[in-house]
Amino acid sequence: MQNHTTFKPLLPLTHTPINAHFSKNSDDFVVREIPLYEPSGEGEHLMILIQKKDLTTQEALSILSEFSGVKIRDFGYAGLKDKQGLTTQFITMPRKFEQNLANFRHEKLKILSTNYHNNKLKIGHLKSNSFFIRLKKVMPSEAKKLEQALLNIDKQGFANYFGYQRFGKYGDNATSGLEILKHGTLNGKRLKNPKLSDFLISAYQSELFNRYLSKRVEISRFSDDFSQKELCEIYKFDTQMAKNLKSQKQFFKLILGEVLGHYPFGKCFLCEDLGAEIERFLRRDITSCGLIVGDRAYASSGVAYDLEREIYAQAFEFSKKMSGSRRFAWSYLSDLAYKYDEKNAHFTMSFVLNKGSYATVVLEQILNKNIFDE
Repeated sequence: MQNHTTFKPLLPLTHTPINAHFSKNSDDFVVREIPLYEPSGEGEHLMILIQKKDLTTQEALSILSEFSGVKIRDFGYAGLKDKQGLTTQFITMPRKFEQNLANFRHEKLKILSTNYHNNKLKIGHLKSNSFFIRLKKVMPSEAKKLEQALLNIDKQGFANYFGYQRFGKYGDNATSGLEILKHGTLNGKRLKNPKLSDFLISAYQSELFNRYLSKRVEISRFSDDFSQKELCEIYKFDTQMAKNLKSQKQFFKLILGEVLGHYPFGKCFLCEDLGAEIERFLRRDITSCGLIVGDRAYASSGVAYDLEREIYAQAFEFSKKMSGSRRFAWSYLSDLAYKYDEKNAHFTMSFVLNKGSYATVVLEQILNKNIFDE
């Protein structure tokens, strides 16, 4: 199978790969959007809970647009959902078109409920997403390994990489984004669609984020496996930096000068008191925030900045052409549940992730392998 990304992130768990079959279909992969707020019950917008099967969010909107007469730009949604699988999400449209949906029918798209709301939904207006995943061909010995891996990731958290969806079928979105930043064109032509241009540039930003996070996972792993002296030799760290890393018992190590954020939401700030911040990190009050390179991104300092510069050096030249921010580098799942059906060799799991996190990324870390290379 064609690689989905040009770069394979380093997975944090160290157990041997787990043998299980995953197929991203509507029976084995289910996503339910958890809204940031409930509809107000009044207003000029119709809030619709839709259920789609093997459709992208944009494809679902096109179907609704054709049926209702609402223009695509007048729909609102909080996030894009996967094409493969069974997904539910909220969308909004102008209330005056409500009657046009009275007889709506489609084999891959259902309207589950409607209500009224004052505002049009915008990107990011969701709390989290709930996932159900079924793995097949799971032998009893592998089921035990799955249970332990799930418990480990539930306890320690996971590396919050961007998923393969960002990088395109052939893994070339990031390369295209860099070409646009360099030349203002793609394959010698200026793109007429600014949203496509922005998406390709965001893929470039996302790949750099993944590279930086992979470096942090590597440093965290080596801090457990190598001596203080070896860390200084490998990374050119000073003695105090290596000592700080070795003193931390949790897997993901914090670094002085890096950007931290209040978890699960809140403002960013610099890590200046390592001892105090480690305690808050262990309580899940805060977490590490990786760089989405671009203008006005919260700046790191010291060794943390030097590490970022190794990965982002070329991108810093184009910072003014991109919108910068910070993203949780290390995150957590909640509401974990799992069950093994030995008779059918099925292992099911469910959990909730903060908005922006990818269930397939978590699954790869549970299985300790790249699931789309099989």
